[in-house]
Formats: sequence, structure tokens, C-alpha cells
Amino acid sequence: MEIPVETPAKKTKRLTSVVWNHFERVRKGEICYAVCVHCKKKLSGSSNSGTTHLRNHLLRCLKRSNYDVSQILAAKRKRKDTAVSLTNFTYDEVPRKDEIITPIAYRIDPEPRKEEPSQAVSLASAKFDQERSRLDLARMIMLHGYPLAMVEHVGFKIFAKNLQPLFDVASNSATELDCMTIYGKEKQKVYELVHNLHSRISLAIDMWFSSENARYMSLTAYYVDGDWKLQKKILNFITLDPSHTDDILSEVVIKCLTEWAVERKLFSMTFDDCFAYDDMVFRIKDWLSQNKPLLKNGELFDVRCAAQVLKSIVQDVMEALRDVTDKIRESIRHVRSSQTTLGKFNEFSQQIGISTDRHLVVDCPMQWNSTYLMLEAAVEYKGAFSLLQENDPSYMTALSETEWEWASAVTGYMKLFLEVTNVFVGCKYPTANMYFPELCDIHIQLIEWCKSPDDFLSSIAVKMKSKFDKYWKKCSLAVAIAAILDPRFKMKLVEYYYPQIYGSDAVGHIKEVSNGIRGLFSEYAVSSSSVDQDSALPDGSLPSTINGTRDRLRGFDKFLHETSISQSMISDLDKYLEEPVFPRNNDFNILNWWKVHTPRYPILSMMARDVLGLPVATLGRDLVFSNRGRVLDHHRSSLNPDTREALVCGQDWLRVESEENQVSLSHPAVSLFIEAK
Repeated sequence: MEIPVETPAKKTKRLTSVVWNHFERVRKGEICYAVCVHCKKKLSGSSNSGTTHLRNHLLRCLKRSNYDVSQILAAKRKRKDTAVSLTNFTYDEVPRKDEIITPIAYRIDPEPRKEEPSQAVSLASAKFDQERSRLDLARMIMLHGYPLAMVEHVGFKIFAKNLQPLFDVASNSATELDCMTIYGKEKQKVYELVHNLHSRISLAIDMWFSSENARYMSLTAYYVDGDWKLQKKILNFITLDPSHTDDILSEVVIKCLTEWAVERKLFSMTFDDCFAYDDMVFRIKDWLSQNKPLLKNGELFDVRCAAQVLKSIVQDVMEALRDVTDKIRESIRHVRSSQTTLGKFNEFSQQIGISTDRHLVVDCPMQWNSTYLMLEAAVEYKGAFSLLQENDPSYMTALSETEWEWASAVTGYMKLFLEVTNVFVGCKYPTANMYFPELCDIHIQLIEWCKSPDDFLSSIAVKMKSKFDKYWKKCSLAVAIAAILDPRFKMKLVEYYYPQIYGSDAVGHIKEVSNGIRGLFSEYAVSSSSVDQDSALPDGSLPSTINGTRDRLRGFDKFLHETSISQSMISDLDKYLEEPVFPRNNDFNILNWWKVHTPRYPILSMMARDVLGLPVATLGRDLVFSNRGRVLDHHRSSLNPDTREALVCGQDWLRVESEENQVSLSHPAVSLFIEAK
């Protein structure tokens, strides 16, 4: 029997569907076939069969790996057709016979909109890259803090498959390995960045916890880069063993410093607790001094978080006033318990002439700024509460006159702490110079509060000042030097505040600060001189003025070099201090000022860059008002330690990279911590 020869079918009408760009229509006898130009598979080409099955084949065609579904749309645009139908795709490889596939119509403009050259995309030339897409997914998970398990979620798989049918969604464990690969590459970038810095770095040590009472420790590097921008990067996120003591913690920190090889680049370390870690700090300082003497014999090395100190002081105040606060809280609940009671209370307020925009609200006890707002409003309605007590027998939580005085005084304390804390977390440029005047104001007020004739209030003030004094003893020199390096203040700010703090002893304390900044500057001058000499010749010697012969005055050249540098260094600092202060304004950017004036103060600017980058306060707004500490979310706390560190550090690094590349993100990155219940 003779087999009919396959011949191209005569097109009785124009094939308008874009799928025919991928099929050749042939006739075998009385039957028409559509032959895929990629895999040569035959499908029904009858005009009665439609094109839905052809589209479905294109989505599954393995030979079409170098093409994208977008080619169909691109070809359709070329034809300038007015509409195109794309079939819904499901996980069924072959549609069930009883399943009706409803096409979704997408309107295509006959003339494509003109785009900017930088935004134009050639869909026809796009190629799918499985490995790149897999790593993009891992980066997305790291950047936004999504759980690794999301790749196993059915909804995500459906979304990914409909978006790109060729993408093979990796398993949870495979995605974890991809994240570790990205972490390794990004870590190398950070390592090179840190070691290419011409400035020193300061490290912040923060403790974290989980709802399962696990403990973690993070090391974050703070520095001012070559463009005079304040930067920070998380270097390590360590899972601690429950048996870890201070001596073990010091070994953990030392191991991290050795791993990053930054022990000789350290300026300071900031710890999140003013009243712990002394033994750990001592061991770290001792280890560091074996390699290289610390600046100012380590006087500036041990810094404690100023925001954490204020938070701890406020917590003590709130605890001392707890009974009064509870009464105020219940009093407000009573007023708001019914419309009748609220109406009477408003009448009493009008009767005694209370005019305020504040409303009585019950606080969130876990947020001390919320409690402050509750107390502040309640104190203004004191007279109305007194009338309510006289006219409402059911009001059982009324405050005595003395308790109202306590509440009013403590509200004044908290107002100052709230204002200062807002400065700490709300400054556009959180450089170290901004803290000194705020801390001085608190110091002065604490001295005044301790003079209160009321035993209860004075006892609270004495306890607050005792805590503050411990912080001031450790950190006052560092924050004072940072303030002096602010051209708007210089030594004048120290000379203004210290008489108010120290009285007749102020002169001695001012002298200590002056000696401190001059001593630090001298160390930078010596170190700069060493660098200059080392760069002169490989062996660090000065060039001879007579080539090839013994120069009897070579020693004089060295002497002249050293004394000239010494004189210029001294004049560098003196010149800065003797010149008039820069006018104060709200838009002042101290880092830009030093960037511009670096040629004028070459050595002092080196010191300023390191001092201004010191992290005096490390708590963010989400923690500074909370009564809780840093609590890691359940997702990350359930991971193994290596993966946990990779995701936490990787998120920090990728977030900075995305900001530098000006990538607009529609949603902010998920926070690492949750509020403890």
C-alpha cells in the first residue's frame, strides 16, 4: 500500500493565531497536522480543533528552552492585533477532558508605548536561566527575611509555575544551600571592603534572645567610609551555649575578630549593657594590647549604649511609681466605662476650666512612652478626677494629693528622657557628636532632682543618678571628644556644661578633656608620621640627598622631617580649636563638613572620621521605648546556627547593596525580631 506523501497544506485562510509562529501546518491525506518546529511533534491542525492544545504544548515543550512565552506576546505586537488570549496554566500536565479552559483576554495596544532607553526590554531576545532564577529566589528570601519553607508552599509553586513554567522550584534544603552560597560570596566582599578602609572601625556587641530562651550575640561594624558616609554591617550572629560565661564570651568575640582580621583596626567596642560585661571587656582589651597598644591606653575603647542606659533608668522610675500608675490606669478605665460616667467627667472638666487637646487613654504597659502619654494627660485632668471622687461613690481608685504630686514630678522626669531618646533615634546623621549636650542636660537635671525635699522623689532621683554616673564615668570622655570635633561647638560646649555639672571642680575636668583630645591627636600624628615614612622607601628610611655617596646630613634630614611634621600636627589641632565656631543650623551635616575640610586638617580629619563613627547608641526606635530586649523571630530561631548567621548577616549586606543600587522595594525588609509576649 502506497503511503501518501506529506505535503504542506494549502492555507485556505490566513492563520492569525500567534501560536502558528511555532508550528508548521501539514496535510496527510484528509487530515491536517500541526508540527512543532522545535520538537517535531504532531498535533491536530484541523481548523475545528482550535489552538488551545497548541498553546499548552508550547508551555511544556522541552526543545523550546531558548524561547520564552513572552515571544508569543512580542510576535502578537508585531502583527498589531488588538487582543490576545492566554490560557490559564495549572499543574495538570494535560487538561482533563471534562475541564473547560477559559481563555483570559489581555488587551494589547496596537502601538506599544514608548519607554525610556534604560527601561526598554526586548522580550523576544529574553532567555530563561534556571540557575540565575534559583539564586534570585534565594536572594529574595534573604533580603526580605522570608522563611525558607516558602518554596514548599503550594501557593508559591503555582505562582512560580504560572510566571515561568520552565522554572524548577528548588526544595527547602536546596534553597538553603543557595543562601549559603550567596552568604559566602557576600562575606568575601565585606571582608575586602573592611580591609580596604583607610579608617578604623568600631564594633557594637548586642545580645539577642528567643522565645525558647536561647541566647545570641551579634557583632556589628560601624565606620565612616571614604566618601564620609556613616555605614554599618553585621559581621557575625553567634548562637551562644547556655553555659557560656563572660570568659567564654570574650573568647567568642576574640575568635570573630581573628576571623575577620580586624583586631588592629579597632577604635572601640560598644556594649548594650552599662552594668555587665566588665570581665569580658577586660579580657578582650588585654588580648588586643598584646598585639598593639590601644589608643589612649584603652580609655576610649569601652563604650556603653546611651539609649540602653536611659531605658534602664526609666524602667526603674516606672517600677518605683507602679502603684500610682496602676491607680491612674484604673481611674481612666472607670471614666471610660460608661457614657454616663464619661459625660459627668467632661462636665467636671468644663466646670473647673480644663482646656486641653489631650484625651484620656489607657497605655500599653510594655511601651514606656505610651505610659508617659497616659500620665501626662491624667495629670492635666487632676481637678476633674478630684470632683469625680466627691460625686461618684463607685470610683474606688482615686489618688491622694501626695500621689498626684509624685505623678506630676515623675512625668516631668520622663518627659526629659522621652525628648532625649527621640533625639537619639530621630537624628538624620547619628554621629557621635550629637550625644554630649543631651547627656549633659540629663546630668544637670539629675543633680537638681536629687535635691527634692520629698523623700520618695529624692530616692528615685538618687537611684537614677547612681546608674547614670556609672555610664558617665565610662563614656564621658569619648562623647566629649566627639562634641569637640563638631565645628559648631569645639571646646566651648565643654566649657559651658562642665561648670553646671561639676561646680568649682569644673576647671580640672575641663583640663582632663583637653588633655584627652590632645593625647589622642598626638597618637594619630605619630601613626600618620610612621605611615608617611614607611611609604617613602620599602625599609621606611628617608631618601638620601646625595645619590651613591655617604650623606653626613642624612640624620639632619630625618630630624627636619620629624620636627616639621610634629609642628604641623600641633598647629593642625590648635588651628581648629582657635578658629571661630561654625554657625549652628538644623541642616548641618558634620560628615560633609569634615570631607570638605580634610585638606585643611589632614590629621585631625583622620581622627574625626574614627571618633564620629563611634556607635554611642545602638537601639532603634522599635526597641528604645520597649520594656523588652531583642527577641529573634521563631523562623530564624528554629534554624541551625550556620544557616541562622548566614540569613541574618546576608539580609543586612543585601539590604545595603540594594539601597546603593537604588533598587526600589515595594515592601520593607521583615524585622529580625519580634516583640516578646
